Amino acid sequence: MLAYLDHNATTPLDEKVFEAMLPYFRQHFGNASSRHEYGRNARKAVEEAREQVANAVGAHPSQVIFTSGGTEANNFMLKGASAYLKPSQLVVGSVEHPSVMKPAQELACMGWSLRKIASDGHGLLDLSDAELALQTPTGLVSTMLVNNETGVIQNVSAIAELARKQGAWMHTDAVQALGKINVNFASLNVHAMTLSAHKIYGPKGAAALVVDKRLELKPLISGGGHEKGLRAGTENVSAIVGFGVACELAQKRLAGSSGILFAMREKLENGLAGLGAVIFGQATNRVQNTSYFAFPGIDGETLVMELDRTGYAVASGSACSSGSTEPSSVLMAMQVERDLARGALRVSLGKDTADAQIDGFVVALETVLARLRKLSAIAV
Repeated sequence: MLAYLDHNATTPLDEKVFEAMLPYFRQHFGNASSRHEYGRNARKAVEEAREQVANAVGAHPSQVIFTSGGTEANNFMLKGASAYLKPSQLVVGSVEHPSVMKPAQELACMGWSLRKIASDGHGLLDLSDAELALQTPTGLVSTMLVNNETGVIQNVSAIAELARKQGAWMHTDAVQALGKINVNFASLNVHAMTLSAHKIYGPKGAAALVVDKRLELKPLISGGGHEKGLRAGTENVSAIVGFGVACELAQKRLAGSSGILFAMREKLENGLAGLGAVIFGQATNRVQNTSYFAFPGIDGETLVMELDRTGYAVASGSACSSGSTEPSSVLMAMQVERDLARGALRVSLGKDTADAQIDGFVVALETVLARLRKLSAIAV
């Protein structure tokens, strides 16, 4: 059976989440905007889920706007806020997910000045560079809380303080943080935050933008008055219900799982070190489930395919950038040598990962590396 070690890309649906969703496919199928009993039942379910999502991050339910995914929520924030602001400087982290970087680049073609906060060699955003960037009048700032490739935890609250002093709106993509570390909307001091269900054993197709009530956003999708008029379209009730339950379960699971995941990652990285791996972000604070590494002279995509054949599903970087032949933009921002960056491999553990899978993975990796290195030697 294939061992799944790619939980940062997506997670399997939790059985309790699935059970909670089932009635809303057939029994309670109503449109949440309808006035009759079917609609009222659907609306009640949506609002209960809104409360569950809000509770998971210390927010008020009225601050939760449901979207179809984290990518939509990130686009909604950047494009929606920029529509009400006079173009000025837009500051983003140099290690952002494409769903932040791409819309930021689009805004740069519409009169905004794009400034990226530099990263150090460990993947941590440089606060002194953030302070320097924010000496220029700035309208928007967006930095992720946990990097999807390295697992590095960013000092968002410190950047948010700098942004607020400048009078800028501050957003954080917390998709990879929820369920892995404590996430509190107020403590982070941000104006908006992105969350997603399928990273926490919930369904794909449900996410949220948590927003400060004072924030003015222009909808990306216009039509009806759904989600306080900010996101038109009939609500995906079953997925939203699943999102709410997944948030509740993630909170209960957090304290008990972190130590187990940390121990497994330590075992993994001890094995990797013995095989000659370069581990990215190892010297700074990371979430417990993520290890990002490379072997000099070994292509990452080739390694992914070879490991898949041996029964281990891993990634060569962000799943949203898997079609690109370029090395990871995150590693480029970290000043990693280009050829080494092409060899990057990410292992991300989950709640059902077994200790034996880590042992088996290291053995399989050693075998694959030996074969690839032998082929490279013959080619030379």
